[in-house]
Amino acid sequence: MLKSIDYRRFFISLFLVSSFVGITLVNLDTASKLFNSTQSFIANNFGWLIILCANGFLIFCIWMAISRFGKIRLGGTDAKPEFSFINWIAMLFSAGLGIGVIFYSVAEPILHLNSAALFEDGSSSFNDRATLSMNLTYLHWGFHAWSIYGVVGLCFAYFAFNLGRPFRVSSFFLDVGLQSSWSRVIVDVFAILATVFGIATSLGLGASQISTGLEYVGIANSTLMGTFWIIIFITILGLISVVLGLNAGIKRLSQFNMILCGLFLITIFLSGPTGFILDGFVENIGTYLQNFISLSANVNAYRDTEWQNAWTLFYYCWWFAWSPFVGLFIARISYGRTIKEFILGVVLLPSLIVFIWLSVFGNAAIYQEFTSAGSLANVISENISASLFVFLEQYPGAKILMVVSLINIVTFFVTSSDSGALVSAMMTSSNELDSREDAPALLSRIVWALMLGIIAIILLSGGGLSALQTSVIATGLPFALIACIAARNLYEKLKIESN
Repeated sequence: MLKSIDYRRFFISLFLVSSFVGITLVNLDTASKLFNSTQSFIANNFGWLIILCANGFLIFCIWMAISRFGKIRLGGTDAKPEFSFINWIAMLFSAGLGIGVIFYSVAEPILHLNSAALFEDGSSSFNDRATLSMNLTYLHWGFHAWSIYGVVGLCFAYFAFNLGRPFRVSSFFLDVGLQSSWSRVIVDVFAILATVFGIATSLGLGASQISTGLEYVGIANSTLMGTFWIIIFITILGLISVVLGLNAGIKRLSQFNMILCGLFLITIFLSGPTGFILDGFVENIGTYLQNFISLSANVNAYRDTEWQNAWTLFYYCWWFAWSPFVGLFIARISYGRTIKEFILGVVLLPSLIVFIWLSVFGNAAIYQEFTSAGSLANVISENISASLFVFLEQYPGAKILMVVSLINIVTFFVTSSDSGALVSAMMTSSNELDSREDAPALLSRIVWALMLGIIAIILLSGGGLSALQTSVIATGLPFALIACIAARNLYEKLKIESN
């Protein structure tokens, strides 16, 4: 049964989204400067806090899995998982990091490899540079990212399934200060804005990458109008998926994603420098674990922080900003899992999948750069969107591989689009919405799916995507603090249940 919309949250969110887009476009230069200065202020003054929060969340996840709380089942002692283990992993991976890993798996290791900020004196050997490049890529995409999603997702799941509260960020604080209905609305609207802007920004950036890929394949020239049509196409697919619902739409698409990703990964592994990839994987994992503490605690306290701000802090703020969206979606599909199973499935397994993916594509890219210096680095420095396609040019059947990669990119963006629309609809649903049996109102799902595409087109046409992306990063610090308080409240509730 479909439940009603919470019109306060729904219309306030729509009004603020529309107003923000309009003001940004009218005052693009001023807005861009404001966003950039905000990001710099946060990075320079609170970078240490963001690093501590990310590490604290990882420690919290490990402790929750091995403590007595690990046996507690989300939904109660008699709850049974709604989805099979494979479908569960496929959906949470697709909603979380899928498209980003495809985009950056080639580009990031090469950018680190040739970074003047990391290797200032130029005396480091290729082996040392390659090892550090892969270790940093693991750091940005591995345990810390998923532990942020894991903590927020666990809060959503426990407060909704075990305490019967709505799927909203304000549900974490109902008994610790947010007694006013308007204060709860403000917190929830903030979460909705972060979700909508984050997905819309990625949709626009991803469309630019798809446009570049179509030009490399020879299907169409990369133009702004062509990018608009790509966004419209992805929006329509996302709309269809979100209307079909979680089981018929998002689950099926996530399954297709993982199958296609698996085939793509195996192809690159077998047709590329297989021995080099395996050697690199073993060495990279070993050095990453060996240097894990120093890598995780590095805040560049005694050197220029420009690189740190642009990479590690950028990523951590991004994961915190996206945590309401990804965390809520992960929670929604995790009914019936124990907390221990939840942590292992949300933090450990996706991180291992990411490490394998990065090892295959990252080491294969480093091999290309090793055998032909500058072949990738020069292209990536000019147009990062072209990195994957230039990389694939070296493989047999390059055109086919490019088409496969484009299909993979499209499907990952569709899953992000429909997941974002579903989550936004859930956060603007009335309190009567049952957290598992009922779907958000169809109208709400349709509106949010369309809004994601419309915002991306408007901002891309006005050149405001980079400014908006920075504004999303600025939401990372507030959500890091919100999530810390939520984790403490979760601990207090779990203590009561376990006694």
